[in-house]
Amino acid sequence: MTIVADTAADALIAQVERHAARNYSPLPIVAASAEGAWITDVDGRRYLDFLAAYSAVNFGHCNPEITATAHAQLDTVTLVSRAFHSDNLGRFCAALATLCGKDMVLPMNSGAEAVESGLKVARKWGADVKGVRDGYANIIVADNNFHGRTISIVSFSSDPTARDGFGPFTPGFRSVPFGDAAALARAIDDNTVAVLLEPIQGEAGIIVPPDDYLPAVRALCAERNVLMIADEIQSGLARTGHTFACDHWGVVPDVYLLGKALGGGVVPLSVVVADREILGVLHPGEHGSTFGGNPLAAAIGTTVVSMLATGEFQARAAELGAHLHRRLEALIGDGVLAVRGLGLWAGVDIEPALATGKEMSLRLAERGVLVKDTHGSTLRFAPPLVITEREIDWAIDQFAFALAEAAS
Repeated sequence: MTIVADTAADALIAQVERHAARNYSPLPIVAASAEGAWITDVDGRRYLDFLAAYSAVNFGHCNPEITATAHAQLDTVTLVSRAFHSDNLGRFCAALATLCGKDMVLPMNSGAEAVESGLKVARKWGADVKGVRDGYANIIVADNNFHGRTISIVSFSSDPTARDGFGPFTPGFRSVPFGDAAALARAIDDNTVAVLLEPIQGEAGIIVPPDDYLPAVRALCAERNVLMIADEIQSGLARTGHTFACDHWGVVPDVYLLGKALGGGVVPLSVVVADREILGVLHPGEHGSTFGGNPLAAAIGTTVVSMLATGEFQARAAELGAHLHRRLEALIGDGVLAVRGLGLWAGVDIEPALATGKEMSLRLAERGVLVKDTHGSTLRFAPPLVITEREIDWAIDQFAFALAEAAS
């Protein structure tokens, strides 16, 4: 199934296919503008965005408070590198540290950079604080994880698409089943410096762990003197109905990895957040980024943190998320096999005999709803947190129509 685009759209898509590396397989939609939860294409057709740029647009497209901050900062200073101080960086780090209940912030850019930085910090902490011999540290991860696609990260991926052909890989990682605290306990040894987990696995299909899992991980890490690192790049910043997904289980990790929505959908901004005894192991020259913590990103990040501090978006995600899940669960047995998730984040398994996830994504796009597939016949639903209940109902109605159409 294809979506027929006009000549202008066809030409724009063809230009991308000729000149851009094909590391994505996008839907044939050419966005021209966006506002709130809606995207308008080059033909003037509007689509309800149920992906939110993989949670990077939690606060809506062109959020007026965020864009006002960006416009104002563009007229002053945008980049000086970390060779000098800038007036926004301290304010941003202080506000975010307070939000997280930690002491220090290491600003970077992409989510993968935050993960890589977290891995470096954990190894350095292992050497300097725990006393692990240099080169012997190991970090435990979970099967079916997704933390990015750099060489070190795909080194511990269980996704053949991410790994095949990209070796040799970075050593020092052990993978255990997600949700299995006993397997994690068996994998820890005296050289283990960290456990890196997504509190809810996103790319794997919005996999929510058993309720006793994260508290058990927290206890194990404390008992064995191991850092607990929570990758909240997708799950954090109000997406699940709390500031962090870990909050659902009353768990506070040693290290937060944040990104995506932190940049307000305007700039790349990611961070490692931890207490001083952890991030204090870094010294000048040991890690850095030319763009990390730049004045534009720091100004936007400060605005995002102030918006989160009100609790408004957490409450919206909780209330509207409950409605979203009720509507989706009502479709179980009518083309839907299972629904998972928390807040405004859902993984939906559809009957494989009806359609693949990509085919269903195309059917929904024809009906004006944008979602993305993962792992065969699973769809991800993650609208901007500014969406309304009426818009959710309309989108799920379109999903029901698409399921019925596929079954006919």
